[in-house]
Amino acid sequence: MKDLTPAKESLDPIETASRDEISALQLERMQWSLAHAYNNVPYYKNAFDSAGVAPGDLKSLEDISKFPFTVKSDLRDNYPFDMFAVAREQVARIHASSGTTGKPTVVGYTSTDIDNWATLVARSMRAAGTKPGDLVHVAYGYGLFTGGLGAHYGAEKLGCTVVPVSGGMTERQVTLINDFKPSTIMVTPSYALSIVDAFNAQNLDPRDCSLDVGIFGAEPWTNAMRCEIEDAFDMHAVDIYGLSEVMGPGVASECVETKDGPTIWEDHFYPEVINPETGEPVADGEQGELVFTSLTKEAFPIIRYRTRDLTRLLPGTARSMRRMEKITGRSDDMIILRGVNVFPTQIEEQLMRVKALSPHFQLELTRDQRMDALTVHTEVADSSTGNEVKDTCARELVAMIKDVVGISVVVRVGDTGAVPRSQGKAVRLIDNRPNDA
Repeated sequence: MKDLTPAKESLDPIETASRDEISALQLERMQWSLAHAYNNVPYYKNAFDSAGVAPGDLKSLEDISKFPFTVKSDLRDNYPFDMFAVAREQVARIHASSGTTGKPTVVGYTSTDIDNWATLVARSMRAAGTKPGDLVHVAYGYGLFTGGLGAHYGAEKLGCTVVPVSGGMTERQVTLINDFKPSTIMVTPSYALSIVDAFNAQNLDPRDCSLDVGIFGAEPWTNAMRCEIEDAFDMHAVDIYGLSEVMGPGVASECVETKDGPTIWEDHFYPEVINPETGEPVADGEQGELVFTSLTKEAFPIIRYRTRDLTRLLPGTARSMRRMEKITGRSDDMIILRGVNVFPTQIEEQLMRVKALSPHFQLELTRDQRMDALTVHTEVADSSTGNEVKDTCARELVAMIKDVVGISVVVRVGDTGAVPRSQGKAVRLIDNRPNDA
């Protein structure tokens, strides 16, 4: 793989600023953001008043812990526009979640918000090794989902040539990569594996293609999957982090020279990690739930938003700003199986160790009488693999999961292509338990 470390002179000055400079900027911007939310969003005025705090009570960054949390249900309760801090006519763009589990969460952006977002995605792409003038293949979905347009505007801001492919039509993705020769692809990691399958189906070696870097986000993925993707394409696989409620992609991003967890762009977002049970902040280095306060957002300020993502805050390495440990699980993705806490990524890590299996998998929760059961549906990597090898792989994976994760599962190994492919975020868990589960 090429050395894609960006030149130091290309970095924004804040990326190499001292911690004191970063903290001073954060405090100034946090005081503005709290006042902006309190004065312009009735929800925040009521929430602050009920908690007995006011924006003026913030004298230090640590004082943010006095303020109440915001959770996803608060956004849904104020659907569609009641969380906006500016008149709807001043909102340049609206994005929203899919709303598959209830009302969608709706977020808005002023033109300044859009410019800041594009700037941070451009910064993230530069950190990943993309340069002005590069050709970028964007295979995130376009539309209300923030991925496609977030990546698109960031790539243009960096000065790249953008191919707005979006998701789907996987064979065409291969054709355009081979014909247009992009150096960067932006896509979910699970869909990147589907693109690898499409290369192989056309008897093409993805390692021969032009891609030097993949910028992957929108779903948790493991370092084992990173190695799988890097080996398949002979390119750098870099993690970008974001969520629509906070901004979209570009809240944090890994640096290609270290790949040691996303650097949080702390000039625009203040991170905390809390104990998810008590809500109390934990020290840097301790694992807990990630919480964000926006520092510069005009249309949709967000105060102490509980992301449900589990991580740790770590010191900066390639940049002065703090890193977050790579997200490999969410508190609301956790399966509790017979008293054991299990995340899909733990299953993925063991699956990736069985060389005859493909990295595609899906988990199915069922209930037999009073006991929950977990079935791992996966498939062989080689379509010519016989039943005897499939049975051996199934037994091997069952044993690994039992030894490492500590649960007993059923493994079903199908033919190549048996597991449904994702064209966006992967659906890792299917819950087929009765409604009272």
